Amino acid sequence: MHICFLTNEYPKEGFPHGGIGSFVKTLATALVKNGHTISVVGINYTEETEIQNVEGVNVYRLKRTTIKGFSWFFNSKAINSKIKEIHRQNPIQIIESSELGFAFLSKIKAVKYIIRLHGGHHFFAESEKRKINKWKGFQERRSFRKSDAFIAVSHYVKNHTEKYLSYDNKPIAYISNPVDTDFFKPKESTEIYKNRIVFAGTVCEKKGVRQLIQSFPFVKKQFPDATLEIYGRDWFFSNGSSYIEMLKEKEIPQLGELANDIHFHGLISYNNIPKVYAQASVCVFPSHMETQGLVAPEAMAMQKVVVFTKFGPGPEAIEDFVTGLLCDPYNPKDIAEKIIWAFSNVDKAKVMAEKARNFACKKYELENIVRQNVDFYTNKMT
Repeated sequence: MHICFLTNEYPKEGFPHGGIGSFVKTLATALVKNGHTISVVGINYTEETEIQNVEGVNVYRLKRTTIKGFSWFFNSKAINSKIKEIHRQNPIQIIESSELGFAFLSKIKAVKYIIRLHGGHHFFAESEKRKINKWKGFQERRSFRKSDAFIAVSHYVKNHTEKYLSYDNKPIAYISNPVDTDFFKPKESTEIYKNRIVFAGTVCEKKGVRQLIQSFPFVKKQFPDATLEIYGRDWFFSNGSSYIEMLKEKEIPQLGELANDIHFHGLISYNNIPKVYAQASVCVFPSHMETQGLVAPEAMAMQKVVVFTKFGPGPEAIEDFVTGLLCDPYNPKDIAEKIIWAFSNVDKAKVMAEKARNFACKKYELENIVRQNVDFYTNKMT
């Protein structure tokens, strides 16, 4: 089977990518190992076209158009053209995208189109209590109409997306994002750290980073040697200003000397993420909202105690005080209490981490998720 994924985020060394990029890389590489042909088409991070074969995956990064007001048109045109070219050379059976991806795509009759619900504009507008942007809302509705089927990565994202957008009685499946549990596995750190709090992900408001920083003084009162290590790409406001710089100017100074134990490490490559988790005493991801999230299951697979959001799909990923800890991401004191519990209950935390690994291997194990996807592609779509 020839499957084509549409994403601009396929991981590239030295450039930032989000959870969708990590998901596509994990699934695409596994599908190749199972004998399928995989193409990935998207707009490049730079103003040039690049074609690479990465671990058997054919990755087409197309030259980015920056013409103000018309970039969407020319970028969509380039993607359409490349897909048709690939299809002529080797017929595609499935094209998959996230929510907005099909808005300006010309459909090919022989191809089936699937939207995977990673969390689109309507979904996050609800969770962030903001108005629907008319342009993005139009694109998402148009894209949904073109899709032949849907895959939801959590029950929560399925239920909350359909409050605003119709699946039109088309096939829909619930399939978790996979975790490569051979790549993310228990690993001893070569360096010994005590009471080390690790966050990984985009450093932005909706990931709960500000509240995590605000929780730090509560932790330090009981554990003076605690450190907070923040890994991930910066996020920028519409005026171009940096979220990290905002934190350093407005939040960090309020902590006084405690600020010396908060470290921003910046972007980290996919291959180095296991090393970062291995050094953690506890991994904390207090997201205001997720569709599923990959960082929590990845850290769980590495047999780490994870503090995750109690909202959205959090309870689907973690059974509170059994396979991890759930927190109120808007409440710094509650985040701190969960971290303090992990530091104070070393033996119980060890058992919890072992259960987290077992749960992650059962629910997110790569080969099982690959089988579920292939079954949906073949039995529901062809």
